[in-house]
Amino acid sequence: MVSVSEKKAVAFPGLLFLVLDLVLWALTVVLFTGISGPDSPGSLAPPVVSLLATLLVTVGFFVNAPNEAKVLTVFGTYTGSVRNPGFWWANPFAQKRKISLRVRNFSSDQIKVNDLHGNPIEIAAVVVWQVTETARASFDVENFESFVTVQSETALRALASEFPYDAQDEDRSSLRSNPTEVAALLKTQLQARLDLAGVTVLEARLTHLAYAPEIAHAMLRRQQAQAVVAARVKIVEGAVSMVQGALQALADRKIVTLDEERKAVMVNNLLVALVSDKDSQPVINTGSLY
Repeated sequence: MVSVSEKKAVAFPGLLFLVLDLVLWALTVVLFTGISGPDSPGSLAPPVVSLLATLLVTVGFFVNAPNEAKVLTVFGTYTGSVRNPGFWWANPFAQKRKISLRVRNFSSDQIKVNDLHGNPIEIAAVVVWQVTETARASFDVENFESFVTVQSETALRALASEFPYDAQDEDRSSLRSNPTEVAALLKTQLQARLDLAGVTVLEARLTHLAYAPEIAHAMLRRQQAQAVVAARVKIVEGAVSMVQGALQALADRKIVTLDEERKAVMVNNLLVALVSDKDSQPVINTGSLY
């Protein structure tokens, strides 16, 4: 497929041709009113020619609003685009198609896809985009708005299959834990798809991310279990550090000298008190360990 590149169209200030148009209308009226011999067919030629010329000049006017472009084609040939706002005049035989250059939003529907591990998830995204190549948007795709919609959903499905919903280890990126990285990759992949339509992606980010309803409950329980295990690991690490510090402080200050058996008992008691999720009840030992 041969891609069409945008170029500047030949267009003139409309006010200049408006003066010319008014002069031609006045000339046409004078010629028609000055016909003296209606039975002479030759006498009609000048006013008819003047009228045709006037009509051609009249149909060449068009107005371009801010953030708007006109794509001009003459008998199927692309002649250029007009981006500057204002009142213009161009080839009266040119077909002038309006293309909006305003920034637009596309919010995808929530679609169900499988993540990297095959888990069904629901995902949706918003894409902020703008037409920057009017020729490509007009001639390289059938409908650039529909093209953005389809390609956005396709890119979103492809991206979801490259990441797990939630990573089991800290080193791996996931859809839930790395939203900035995922959004940047989605924008890059989507831009590669939309270059064909002359569209620039300004921003792309996820707006919805959740497990599919059929596995949501099971995955929630798994996440809760993982959170409990992670919390317990932190608690145990902290408790071990505190016990180590307590034993070291007792030895450094020479408060009491403990043999290995008494140290084991003390460590056991301290760990139970620190790690337990319930308030511990002290037990006073009035006897001897031996």
